[in-house]
Order: sequence, then C-alpha cells, then structure tokens
Amino acid sequence: MTLTPTRRHFLAGASALALAGPAAARTVADRITRVEPVAARHVTLKPSPFADAAAANRRYLLSLDPERLLHNFYRSAGLPAPAPIYGGWEAAGIAGHSLGHWLSACSLVIADTGDREIAAKLDHALAEMARIQAAHGDGYLGGTTVERDGKIVDGKIVFEEVRRGDIRTGGFDLNGGWVPVYTWHKVHAGLIDAHGLAGNARAQPILVGLAGYFGGIVEGLADDQVQQILRAEHGGINEAYADTFAITGDPRWLRLAERLRHKAVLDPLTEQQDKLAGLHANTQIPKVIGLARLHELTGDAAHATAARFFHTTVTQHHSYAIGGNSDREHFGQPDQLANALAETTCEACNSYNMLKLTRHLYGWQPDASLFDYYERVQLNHMLAHQRPDTGMFVYFMPMAAGGRRSYSTPEESFWCCVGSGMESHAKHADSIYWQSADTLYVNLYIPSQLDLPDLGWKLALDTRYPMEGQIALTVEKAPRRSSELALRIPAWADGATLDLDGKSLPVVPVQGYARLKRRWKAGEHLTLTLPMQLRTEAIPGDASTLAFLSGPLVLAADLGPADRPFEGVGPALVAAGAPVRAARPIVGAQHHYSIANPLGGETTLKPFFPLYDRRTAVYLKHFTQERWADARDAYVADATARAELARRTIDIFYLGEMQPERDHAFASSKSEAVQLNGRSGRKLLAGQSMRFRLARDPAATILRITYWGADIDRVAKIQADGEPVATERRTGPAAPGFVTVDYPLPAGGTAAEIAFHAEKGETLVYEARTLRP
Repeated sequence: MTLTPTRRHFLAGASALALAGPAAARTVADRITRVEPVAARHVTLKPSPFADAAAANRRYLLSLDPERLLHNFYRSAGLPAPAPIYGGWEAAGIAGHSLGHWLSACSLVIADTGDREIAAKLDHALAEMARIQAAHGDGYLGGTTVERDGKIVDGKIVFEEVRRGDIRTGGFDLNGGWVPVYTWHKVHAGLIDAHGLAGNARAQPILVGLAGYFGGIVEGLADDQVQQILRAEHGGINEAYADTFAITGDPRWLRLAERLRHKAVLDPLTEQQDKLAGLHANTQIPKVIGLARLHELTGDAAHATAARFFHTTVTQHHSYAIGGNSDREHFGQPDQLANALAETTCEACNSYNMLKLTRHLYGWQPDASLFDYYERVQLNHMLAHQRPDTGMFVYFMPMAAGGRRSYSTPEESFWCCVGSGMESHAKHADSIYWQSADTLYVNLYIPSQLDLPDLGWKLALDTRYPMEGQIALTVEKAPRRSSELALRIPAWADGATLDLDGKSLPVVPVQGYARLKRRWKAGEHLTLTLPMQLRTEAIPGDASTLAFLSGPLVLAADLGPADRPFEGVGPALVAAGAPVRAARPIVGAQHHYSIANPLGGETTLKPFFPLYDRRTAVYLKHFTQERWADARDAYVADATARAELARRTIDIFYLGEMQPERDHAFASSKSEAVQLNGRSGRKLLAGQSMRFRLARDPAATILRITYWGADIDRVAKIQADGEPVATERRTGPAAPGFVTVDYPLPAGGTAAEIAFHAEKGETLVYEARTLRP
C-alpha cells in the first residue's frame, strides 16, 4: 500500500531531523537554498548615497550608550543603573527593543567592516547583559515595565503571570504590558546576530539562557494558551527559536519554534487566502519570516507556500509605488489603496521586514523580479527613511498630497522604526552580490568593490546609478575556470545593452538576468546600460491614480518646503493620450519633469527619496479632458473638504489599533479589538465600558464618532470627564457604509476623558475625533 505523505508525516520526519542536530538541518538548508548572499565582509562600498547612509548610521550607533539602553535591565535585576534611561519609547514600558536592534545593527557593521570601535561597545554591552542575567539566576533578561495598582513595576511579573496560566490580552497588550514578547524577541535576535555576525563568544550563553527562560514558560502551557499569547504582537519569536536550533542543534528549540506558530494568521496564508485586511501589518510579516526560516531548516513545503503567497499578496495588492505598505500600520482591503493616501502610510518597519523575507525567497529560487522589488524599496523607501546628514529616521512615509516627513530625535524617540532603521542602514553592502557554486549574481547596482577569494573573483562596480543608467564592471581577478556572471536586467529596462571591452553582446534575459559564462580575464571591462525611461504605474485597484517612475526611481510632485503648511489642492493630471506624454523633461536636471496643472501653474516631478525637507505627492489623479470638465468641481470640493477637516481636527483616535490606543490612554472593563468592514475598531457588549483621552480646545468642542451604518438597535451612553454627553440610540434605519455622529462637548480643559457604556446590544466604535466648531 502506498501512503500519501501528510503534514503530520512530514513533521514527524522533521522531528527526527531535529534529533540529528545542526548538521542534518544544514543539509536540508543546503538542499533548499540555491544561492547565498556574498558576505558583506567581501564588499566595500564606494562613495554613493548608500555609503553616506551607512556612515550616518554608524555615527548614530556610536553615539548611543549601551548602559542607558540597559537602564531598566539593571533595575530589574536589582543592580544599580550607571546611566539614566533614554526618553521616548524607551521610557514608556517597551525598553529593550532598541537594545536588540542596536545589537543587530552593531553586529552587521562588524560583519561588514570589522569596525573595532563598534566591536568594543558591543562587547561591553554583552558583558553587562551577562552580569544582569546572572543576577536574575533563571535566564531572564528584560527591561519592560507594566502598571500595577497605579505604579510602574518590573515587567518580569507579566512573564511569571503567564507561566501560571494567567493570560490576558486585548489584542495588543499582554497582561497590561506593551508587547513584552515583541521586545523579548528583539533582544533574542540581537544576541543571535552578535553570535553569528559579530562572532562574539559572550553572546551564545546569554541567548541560550534567555531562550530557556521563555521556552520554559511556553512548554508549561497548553496549545490554546500559547495561541492566546500569540494574539499580542510578538515579533519573529518563531524565527528566533529556529535560529537558536540552527546554532545549537538542540531539538528543544525547533519544537518551540513550531509551537510558536500563530494559527489564526498563518493557517489562512498556508491555504493561500488573503485575510490581511484590518490586521496590524508589521505584526504579521515577522511571523512569515519565521515560517521561511523553518522551511529552510525542516523542508516543510507548507511553510514555503505561506511565505510565497504572503509576499506576492503584499507586494502586488497591498503596496504603494515606493514598495511600502499599510496605512496607520494596518493592512486594508486588497487593491483599495487609492482611498488610503494619507500621512500615516508605509511604516518603515514593514519594509525592513519585507526585505528580509525577500532575501529568504530569493535564496530558494534566484528570480530577478524579487530584486526588482528589493531595489524599489531600498531606493525609494529606505533611502527616504533616513536623513543622511543627521542619521535620523522617519516612522511613516506619507503618500498624501502635501505630506511631509517627520524625523526622530537622537535621544527622545526610539520608535520601532528607529530600531529597524539602525539595521536597515547597516545592510547596504549585504545584498549586492549573490553566489552559487558556479555563478556570481549582481543584483544591486551600488558602487562597490568585491573581493571574493573563495570563488576567485575580484570586481570593481562603478556607476552613478540610479541617477544614470550606465554600470561599469571591471574584472580585477577572475576564477581560473569558466564561470558565469549574471547581471540583473530590471523589468522596466527595455532596450538594455551590454558590451565587453567595447564589443556589443546580446542581452537575452533568463529569469531577469543577462548570463555570461566564459573564461574571464583580469582587466576585462563590462558596461551595462539601462535606459531610464519615464513611465506611469497605477495604484493597485485604480487605473486613474498614477505614480511616475523614471528607471528605478519613484518621482513625486514637489509641493513646497516642509516647514510651511500645504493649503492647496493636490495636483491632477489631464492628458488626452498616454499620461507620460504630458511630462516634459527639465533641461539640466536629471529625472525632473514638468506637468501642466489643470488648476493653474506647473507641477514639477522630482526623485522622491532626496526630498527630505519638502512636501510631496507621489500619486496624481489622471483625467481625460472630457472627464475633467465633469469632475473638476467635485475634485476641488473633495480636496477642499478634506483640507478643512484637517484644519478643524484637534485630535483623532483610531480604535482597535495598537499605537493610537497607547497614545490615547485607552482602557476598558472588557472589550474586543475587531477588524470589520475593512477597518479596526472596538466592540463592547451590553454592560461593558471603555474610556480614552482626546485633546480638545478649552472652548466649545465637537466630538465626532464613526460607526458602521448597519449597526442598529443598540444603545450606549457617552460621557466626557464623567459628565453625560449623549445617549446614542442606534435605532435605524440602517445606512450603507460608515456614518459619523457629532456630539457637542461642554467647555473644559485641554483634554477630555471620553467614556462609552454599552446598555443594549453591541456597541462598535471605529474612530473618535475632536473638532473645532
């Protein structure tokens, strides 16, 4: 009898593999991984915007004091803290996430350049972490805090409550602590990198102790309790345990990695179902990276299926032109991004993690389209995300017309995107070149020097790309045998040309590569020319909302200085034929174009990433002459109404979303974070209540609440600072879509505590806004 292998059979085989230790796991990984990145230590960046970003990032890493990042860790262990805590998120209950990213970023720099100054700071941090962990005596190593009875206490209490089976989460917190497992993962991952990238011998004992502490908690819980923990954001904790198995060969860690699989999110992805709408985007991406790593270690094809489906779904149906995704940190409905052009789009952490996932997928199958995406994000989001003069970072990259970038401060921000930014700008050398047994792939055209003695290659890559399309590769040393060079030909590069020492070669891309296999000689010179053609790209789901691109660069309308308000109407494009014909090149300015604005004047398009201090519009609405004649008044009215609403808005709170709930001191007797109708919200059952704080004017203020129009036959009481505001009776009739209701607030201070108490039926609230009359 022939048995068809099932997932259960495969996992049994994976368990047997785990018992065989890391050598067997490496055998599986070697079979799955077809190409590997050339280690950054073999690559030296030449002058370019990427080298500038790396240098600015190094300065910032050196400016940070690891003892300040460890402040809460010392206190948790009962040790005196030698330096004060930093501000921002570090002082807000999540201390440790920045430390973890800093460890990883320092390790990346050391792996790249061998930087002794950074290596010394990293070693000191690890020595202190070992001392702190020893003081605990049980492997614990954390700096999170939590509020108990009105006092801020050590966050270890949360982990010990969970160990006892006391698990409470509203979807973002865990027992009142702000994403403690997410923060735990960052430290775990930083230690893994300190071991694997920096080669610091102190790291492994610390990471094994840390893995054992949390692992012991998980092992004592039932599966449904573990799934309850995983409802709260937990980073890539599954990946961290998979990597710990790869380091140690201990099958315990692989079993934990498989148990830490969030079924509610990952099962639909395995079934190739897009159920991402309403989910917090960066909570999900690391889970999928963990699946990709598990696929590499176990060979489980289901993990690869989920990872590939997720990547395709996000990049094709949930991403903006710069490659970033999300609005207000959340996925929306697929192919409906035109209604989500806001100031709060494209969280940088999402792109950081999507690039990590892209590297895994590319390693399994070297398809140039994956690096078309990688390049798009690295150029247009990551370079825009960091100011190269100060090294500071942007949280959201605004896609709204008139949006501007808001930068972190050196010591008072420490957002998640500061931490991931430290890593992103330590990685510019690690994905340029990839290798297999007989092929060297050139995937990113970043000026650099390659010295790869194991394969016998020494190359110089010189270019002004992306500003110019000519790339020069000089062979300084070549392998003794016939070897293949594979040069990525971007999908947009129609008419690419290639010559060897002045002799033209045919360009016939295979999976997106010009492949040249021959016996190479020192001194040979290759020139690849990629025509930088202007083109448009529609936003997913709306053919009339267009972005302009020139070669690999996303362009944007320059709408003036960031320090001045934008009070105009976002630019439109009226063109009878192909929209690119409406754009006229500006002489003497690379990738600059001028377009007539149908509302008067000219709109200038420029490369988006260097517009650090400008207000911009990445997308333009395209009209034919006929459509514009009919739509002009409505277009202007809509833009004017949105601008007026923004002017009147004092504060806005999106319920059911993690950061807004923390920013607005959200609390409830018992409520559920929901994702319904494409938006996040909070649901109260009869008898339940919730409260939150909103800024307001001391004079008369309007409270505007957003409900779903079909939610009728329910009653809720609304209060402000303990005083009745209204009794909302949702009696009908049902209305399509979302509806807003305004409630006047009495005169008061500069903030109001708003409370809802559900009396009849379910009360669902999606948005709360305070307005000037």
